[in-house]
Amino acid sequence: GRTACDVLFYFAGLGCGTLAVLEQNEAGIVMLRSFDWNDGLFDVTWSENNEHVLITSSGDGSLQIWDTAKTKGPLQVYKEHTQEVYSVDWSQTRGEQLVVSGSWDQTAKLWDPAVGKSLCTFRGHEGVIYSTIWSPHIPGCFASASGDQTLRIWDVKAPGVKVVIPAHEAEILSCDWCKYDENLLVTGAVDCSLKGWDLRNLRQPVFILLGHTYAIRRVKFSPFHATLLASCSYDFTVRFWDFSKPNSLLETVEHHTEFTCGLDLSLHNCGQV
Repeated sequence: GRTACDVLFYFAGLGCGTLAVLEQNEAGIVMLRSFDWNDGLFDVTWSENNEHVLITSSGDGSLQIWDTAKTKGPLQVYKEHTQEVYSVDWSQTRGEQLVVSGSWDQTAKLWDPAVGKSLCTFRGHEGVIYSTIWSPHIPGCFASASGDQTLRIWDVKAPGVKVVIPAHEAEILSCDWCKYDENLLVTGAVDCSLKGWDLRNLRQPVFILLGHTYAIRRVKFSPFHATLLASCSYDFTVRFWDFSKPNSLLETVEHHTEFTCGLDLSLHNCGQV
């Protein structure tokens, strides 16, 4: 659904109450639009069926739908969560346009952007939810990571949690699915470790990656390489890993002078983060 992005790369960055939409062209990276919101914005996700539409989540418990083709916004606001919405993600499997949000109110909610209210609420976590990520392979399946130290797998077609993984003995701030193996996920936690989990055998992690010196805020698998991933941390660094290698840490980038809170990998340019 991102046909225009083959020509133009879009990036959405979140400040304190500002959504900045950037465009990369021959001149470099330029500001395309900026939108203000009256509370901090924690996460953003691009529509998978409209190149101009994105959704943000914010500290006031709401989700906002924006259209970059318009100068003002938002198009719509969904206010159902009772605390900060820390995570929002648009499904990537064909045939369904679903959004999942995760909140500090300990619930995840399912949304169809064409419907004005949530379709379903998922309860079970005993701590704040930091991360909710759709499976890129399995329709209607998403993972959530929480301060209750568990990674959970959910199926939107079935009530209740599908799998509960006590993944760390610390708050889990981030999780992601491997793009090449539908059974493989990674978690990043306050204990400074990254752990890989195979849904077919949850007795122990399939890999543990150590190197960060403070809590890991976000982890992402590569769209291009099955065993590559990137992470960022409150230790100011971004790190690149290959979990198939004995020396898994490929590179540590120290160009930030403050907490690194988010990162993503370009779907178009293999070397761009």
